[in-house]
Amino acid sequence: MPWSTWPGYSPIDATLVLAGVWLLLGVAGLTAARNTAFVARIVFPLGALVGLMMLGNAIAGIVAPVGARELLLGLPDMPFHVRQDALSCVFLALLGGGSFGISLFASGYFREGPGAAPGLLGFQYHVFLASMAGVLIADDAYAFMVAWEVMALSSYFLVVTQHKVPAIQRAGFLYLLIAHVGALGILLSFGVLQQGSSLTFEAMRATSRPAVWASIAYFLALFGCGAKAGLLPLHAWLPEAHPAAPSPVSALMSGVMLKMAVYATLRFSLDLIGGPLWWWGLATLVLGLGTALFGVVFAAVQTDMKRLLAWSSIENLGIAFTGVGLTLLFRGFGLDALAAIALLATLYHCLNHACFKSLLFLATGSVLHATGERNFGKLGGLIHHMPWVAGLALVGTLAIAGLPPLNGFVAEWLLLQVFLFTASVPQPFIDMLVPLGAALLALVAALSAYVMVKFYGVVFLGLPREADLEQARDAGVPERLGLGWLALACVLLGVLPVPVLRYLQVVSAQLLGTTLGGRLDSWWLLSPISAERASYGPVFFLVGLVLVVVITAAVMRRLYRAGERRAAAWDCGFGRLDARMQDTAEGFGQPIRRMFGPLFEIHRTVPSPTDRAPVYAVRIEDPLWNRLYRPLGRLVLWLADLVSTLQRGRVSSYLLYSFLTLIALLILVL
Repeated sequence: MPWSTWPGYSPIDATLVLAGVWLLLGVAGLTAARNTAFVARIVFPLGALVGLMMLGNAIAGIVAPVGARELLLGLPDMPFHVRQDALSCVFLALLGGGSFGISLFASGYFREGPGAAPGLLGFQYHVFLASMAGVLIADDAYAFMVAWEVMALSSYFLVVTQHKVPAIQRAGFLYLLIAHVGALGILLSFGVLQQGSSLTFEAMRATSRPAVWASIAYFLALFGCGAKAGLLPLHAWLPEAHPAAPSPVSALMSGVMLKMAVYATLRFSLDLIGGPLWWWGLATLVLGLGTALFGVVFAAVQTDMKRLLAWSSIENLGIAFTGVGLTLLFRGFGLDALAAIALLATLYHCLNHACFKSLLFLATGSVLHATGERNFGKLGGLIHHMPWVAGLALVGTLAIAGLPPLNGFVAEWLLLQVFLFTASVPQPFIDMLVPLGAALLALVAALSAYVMVKFYGVVFLGLPREADLEQARDAGVPERLGLGWLALACVLLGVLPVPVLRYLQVVSAQLLGTTLGGRLDSWWLLSPISAERASYGPVFFLVGLVLVVVITAAVMRRLYRAGERRAAAWDCGFGRLDARMQDTAEGFGQPIRRMFGPLFEIHRTVPSPTDRAPVYAVRIEDPLWNRLYRPLGRLVLWLADLVSTLQRGRVSSYLLYSFLTLIALLILVL
C-alpha cells in the first residue's frame, strides 16, 4: 500500500518531523563537540538514515494531495507558513537521496584535526540540511528568507572549517558577500510581488500585476537565484568556496544547495508570478548557455581537482538554467507540450547533477585523504592503490561526460530534442537564433567529456607522479557505501528514465497544466515528441553494449589464446620511460587555452636564457576579476570614504544633518 494512503499519514508533517530530527542531531553533536567517535558513528549515520526517509517521503508526496500548515514559529503577527507540493517533493527527494550518500561517506571521512571541532561541524552540517528543507517547503516570504539566510550562514561556517588559513578566510568572505547580495535581490522581488497584500505565497499567486512589475520581480529573483547558482557574472565565489570546504561539504553544496536556486527560479517564474513572458525565457536561455560555456572552458584548464569540479558545477548549472529558459520561452508562446519537455529535462538534469557531482567530489575527498594532494601534477596511477574509489569514480566520470546509458545523457538528449523543435515558435528571428543554442549545447557536452578524460586519466591512470603515492590506501567501508549509493543512482537514472519522468510530469501538470501523456507509456522506450521522430531505449543500449563487449572479448580470447605470451610493453625504443613523460593537466588544457584565448587572462613566467634553474609557469585568471570585481571594489571603497567624511564625531554636525533632512521632507510633502 503506498505511503500516501496510510491512515493519518501526511507528507508535509513527515517532512517537518524529519527536518526537526536533523536539527536535533546537530544539537546532539554540539553537546559532544570533541567526541569524534560519537559524531562519526552515531550522528552522521543517523543523519543519513533521516535523508533516506526524506527520500521515501518525497517520492510518496509527489502523488499525494498538496499539504499546508501554519506553524507556531515566527513573529506574533507573521507565523511561518509551509506547503509541500509536487515541485517541493522533487527537490526534497534530491535533498534526501543526496544527503544519504554524502552523510554515509562523511561518517568515515570526518575525524579529529585542525579547524572546527567534529561536533560543531556536525551541528553546522545538519542545520544546513534542515535549512534546505525549510527553503523547499516555505509558503511565505518571511519563512523563505529565514530559511534561505540560515542556509547561507550554515554553509559559510562549513566552508571556513579550516578558518585559520587566510585563503579559506577570503573564500568564505567572498561567498558570504555574494550570497547576501543575492538574498537582497530575492527580498526585493518579494517586495514587488507583495504590493500591499499578505506575505504568503497564496496571496502572491492570487494578485494580478502589470507586465512591467512582473518582469521586474522575475529578474530580481533571477539575480538572487543566479548568485546562489553561480551564474555569470556572479560566479566568482564558487571556484573559491568549493575547494576551501571539506569534500562532503563541497559535495552537499554543489550537488544539493545549488539546486535550491533552480527550485526558487521555477517557484517564482511559474508559480508565484505566473504567465511568464517569452523574452524572460530568451534572456535566461542566453545567460544559461553563456554560463555553461564559460564554466566548461575554465574547467578544462584547471590544475586542481576540486577547482575543476567547481567550474564544472558552473557549467552544469548553466545547462539547468538553459532548460529553465526554454521552459519559459515555450510557455510564453503557449507551446505547453514543448515547455513540459523542457521542464522535465531541467528537473532530470538537477537529479543527475546531484548524483554524479556529489560522487566526484566525494571521490576527490578520498584521494585527498589518501595522498594529501589535490594538484593534478602530483597524482597519477591511483587505480592500482585505490581500486574501489577509481571504479566508482569512473561511473561518475562517464555520467557527467554525458555518455549513454548513464544518467547524464538523458537530460542533455531531452534538451537537444526541444532545441530541434523550436520551429514551432511564432517568431522568425527566434527560429534562426535558438537552434544555434543546440550547437552550443553540443559543444559544451563535448568539452565536458574532454574535461572528464583529463580528470580521470591524470588522477587514476598512468604512473604515480610522486613516490609517496605508493602508500595510498583505498576508502573505508562507510565511504565506499556512500560512493556506491551515488554510483548506483547514476546507473538507475540512466537505465530507467521513463518511470522517473512519469513521476516528474506531476510537476508539469501542476505548473504548466499539461503532461507528456501516452508518450511515457513504454517504460523501456523514451520518445518525448513521438516514436517516429526520435526515441531512446537505454535498456536496449545497455544490453547491446554488454553483448558487444562480451562477444568481442570471447572472440579475441579464442583467436589469440594459442599464441599468447607475456612481454614488456613497447616503449618506442627509448627504454627509459618514467612518470614525467606522461601528459600533464597543463598539456590537456593547452588546446583549450589556444582556442578560447580571449576568455582567459593568462600570465606567463618565462625564464631567462641565463637561468641555471629555469622555470616556465602559466597562471590563468578569470578576466571578470580585473574587469568587473576590482573596479567595483574600488568604487565601493571610494563611496565608503565619501560617506565617512560626513561622520566627523561632532554633535552639531549630526543635528545639522537632521535639520536639513526635515526641511527636505517638508518640501517634498508640500
